[in-house]
Amino acid sequence: MSVQTALQRPRAEQLAALRAQLAHARGARGPALAFGLDAIDDRLADRGLDGAGLHEIAAATAALSDDAAATLFAAGIAARFAEKPGFTVLWALTRFDLYAPGLEQVGLGPAKLLYAHGRNDADVLAMAEDALREGTLACVVAEVKTADQTATRRLQLAASDGRTPMLLYRRHRACDRCPLTIPSSAMTRWRIGCRSSEPLPHPGVGRARWAVELVRQRNGNPFSLEVEASDDTGRLALPAAARHRAAAPVAPHVQAA
Repeated sequence: MSVQTALQRPRAEQLAALRAQLAHARGARGPALAFGLDAIDDRLADRGLDGAGLHEIAAATAALSDDAAATLFAAGIAARFAEKPGFTVLWALTRFDLYAPGLEQVGLGPAKLLYAHGRNDADVLAMAEDALREGTLACVVAEVKTADQTATRRLQLAASDGRTPMLLYRRHRACDRCPLTIPSSAMTRWRIGCRSSEPLPHPGVGRARWAVELVRQRNGNPFSLEVEASDDTGRLALPAAARHRAAAPVAPHVQAA
């Protein structure tokens, strides 16, 4: 055996051990929830949303239509985390303006939903953190105006400890500044906006379409995609004209710290 081969073997063993540790750590965080669309799942580092991590969502603009789209995007994800019988989602907020029939249309019916009403963002974040650490919920959703990096780090740690997914909806836009520009410890950060639905051959409104942008993800690149809005099971779809179209290549981006 040459000296070079002898040196390479320990390095290979160390690399294999490191890969095994990373695989174990990912498994300990909880299963990833796939979107069921290769155009999205193939671009996600874990081929889905970490089931024991923090994920942030914001509307593309201050328009009510984009706010509704972002809310339903979060609700659809929460509904899929709560697919199993007996699973419940906690939704914490300071202003109760959710439209229950709309949530039910994306699969999040009243039997799967608990509401928590806080006086301010601090109350909402505290309730969300406690619910995550308790570890019996399918998912926790919280709406806040602001959350600094310390708050998001606490949520990420609580989600990891309780092995419960956390969806943080940042619902405030000051001077048209996207709230996702604020540093965060989230695993993924999503920006959602409305697009025109496909014209129908008869009078009526077609299935809503959204512009889904992954602004940042750990160990992966950002991307954007136009999709059809969540159905009654919380699942997205590709527009009919794009179902058999090859996905456009995504240029690599430098990840922010």
